[in-house]
Amino acid sequence: MTASVELRRLTTPQDLFQATAEEVLRAATRAVAERGRFTIALSGGSTPKSLYTLIAANASATLPWDRMFFFFGDERHVPPDDPDSNYRMVKESLLSTAAIPPANVFRVPAENPDADAAAEIYEQTLRKFFALAPGEFPRFDLILLGIGPDGHTASLFPETAALQEKTRLVVANWVEKLNTSRITFTLPVLNAARCVAFLVSGIDKAAALHEVLEGKAPAEKYPSKLVRPSDGKLIWFVDRAAASELSTAA
Repeated sequence: MTASVELRRLTTPQDLFQATAEEVLRAATRAVAERGRFTIALSGGSTPKSLYTLIAANASATLPWDRMFFFFGDERHVPPDDPDSNYRMVKESLLSTAAIPPANVFRVPAENPDADAAAEIYEQTLRKFFALAPGEFPRFDLILLGIGPDGHTASLFPETAALQEKTRLVVANWVEKLNTSRITFTLPVLNAARCVAFLVSGIDKAAALHEVLEGKAPAEKYPSKLVRPSDGKLIWFVDRAAASELSTAA
């Protein structure tokens, strides 16, 4: 662990969601005050879903929704109404209940049958929104991530081609064990963020969390290890079950 990394231990999943929601509020308030807008990339999965539901229920009067701009760190190669769609999950848990202008939400066009084309379109969306010069990467105010039991994050799976990408913002990453492509931000985008927050809950994540934070395995086998913002914060929000295999577990 380095000085730029915070490990925040919470007792229960609900405590984790509450602490992360408070961080989102702080980051949004600060970004709007300093730069006039807040840019956030959302994660899929069951843990973030509970966070989004909490935010929608409790922060409706405090968050500057009209100044918040929502993106997706990764997406399944399915239409937006598919049960597996990250966008559908976020829409049901957050977007449909909070006062978010539709124009402030940028989803991945994953209904495109060509995953590479969908990734390219989304990359151009980022380039236009952030007004990027050639070679520049977007600087998100906050990127939310999770980890899988195999150590993957976003759709950067162990030993897949996207881990080597240095110039693209978004790629279609073929995942052999799933027999499908996933559309994902690349590591340079994750590592350009002002803040990256991992949400890790449950005993099924304990071994992977131990390996990512304390283990010796190559990072290509646990891609979450490769997320290290070059000029920003990295915060791990972990509950007691997820942290149970850490050497300093309480």
